[in-house]
Amino acid sequence: MTTPTNNQPLDSIKLFSLGSIQMRTFHITWLMFFVCFFGWFGLAPLMPTIRVDLGLTKAQVGNIIIASVSSTIVARLIIGRLCDKWGPRKAAVRLLIVGSIPVFLVGLAKDYTTFLLFRLAIGVIGASFVITQFHTSMMFAPRIKGTANAITGGWGNLGGGVTNMVMPLIFAAIVGFGYTKHEAWRYAMIVPGLMMLIIAFLYYRYTKDTPAGNFEDIGRTVSAGKTDWSALADWRVWALTLAYGCCFGMEITFDNVASLHFVDSFKLSQSSAGFWAGIFGFMNLFARALGGIVSDKIGARWGLRGKGLLLSGMLLLEGIGLMAFASAGTFALAIIFMLSFALFLKMANGATYGIVPFINEKNIGLISGVVGAGGNLGGMLFGFLFKSESISYVQAFTYIGISVVIISLVILATRMRKSPVTTGEIAMTETAFS
Repeated sequence: MTTPTNNQPLDSIKLFSLGSIQMRTFHITWLMFFVCFFGWFGLAPLMPTIRVDLGLTKAQVGNIIIASVSSTIVARLIIGRLCDKWGPRKAAVRLLIVGSIPVFLVGLAKDYTTFLLFRLAIGVIGASFVITQFHTSMMFAPRIKGTANAITGGWGNLGGGVTNMVMPLIFAAIVGFGYTKHEAWRYAMIVPGLMMLIIAFLYYRYTKDTPAGNFEDIGRTVSAGKTDWSALADWRVWALTLAYGCCFGMEITFDNVASLHFVDSFKLSQSSAGFWAGIFGFMNLFARALGGIVSDKIGARWGLRGKGLLLSGMLLLEGIGLMAFASAGTFALAIIFMLSFALFLKMANGATYGIVPFINEKNIGLISGVVGAGGNLGGMLFGFLFKSESISYVQAFTYIGISVVIISLVILATRMRKSPVTTGEIAMTETAFS
């Protein structure tokens, strides 16, 4: 293994090192996504209280779930292009600062309409995922991009688990200081807003766009190059978009509805429901990374076709697990099946972005944005099932499980061949950690 200079992409991941710009960026970019996820879904575990406080119907709760992920679709498409033009550092800092505004102000919502609009605005910060994947791809060599992307994406997604556990505790602490529940959920959102501003400073101060420097330092300006929209004519882009809709789309849907489902179906308290919903998110600590690691190892031997087969298998098992979760008659069985489908779902997340950087290396931002938007499109479409008065949550989980199985077959039929621009680079050796 060669040792790259500090201005080249790393070909190994030194998890406990901050000595290089690559590893500083690695840790700050996943932390950025983690904090954004915290702000994005900070309201989800508090929805049992918010539902009562604002007098929301099931249909209105469904609309709020849809709003929380739908705005991210457009935001991810835009932020991918802005990463290509501005560089990920500027894109991240600006998104964090602007995105913190609705997070701070959502506590001013007094009724369904204003709360819905704030939830729509907060959803924009979900575009932070594209920055994380783009920035990580710039910092690491091809043979471990899948692993690096999976770790940063997974640890960022971990914010969904932490917020489900922590926000009810913050809420309870505020109530303990003498505030009403009506006030407590509003004040609780100040915490993620402050966290976003802190990370904005760290991102500006301690990261660079590339190992060689920021875009302006290496002669890549805002006007440099035009987006090659022909990259979107590649069916593999849309196949991965469908796949990500089924894995990440289901993840953010579950983050939104899990607490409500556990409260309504198994009569848990808000804190207990948040804890178990948080366990689902906590699996990102290792499961998404595992998907990326396995994807890189399979890619080293069987190329992109092998990576595609892995993704198809993970989606198939996710779909089967979802249907089992839906049919679980007891809380214990529900948790067992939740952990099962969560493992394959999060591995599928990692496996998807183990392929994305190799589809078209000249348009990583564009393709990352499109595939990432697909995740939110899936979440938005799934949200309509949970909105319907005629479909129970159990039925919604079943229908989604069937859809995921179907898309797994689509991925199986898609030829994930090597792209000409990356033919020489995807001859990966084994993933290296040092």
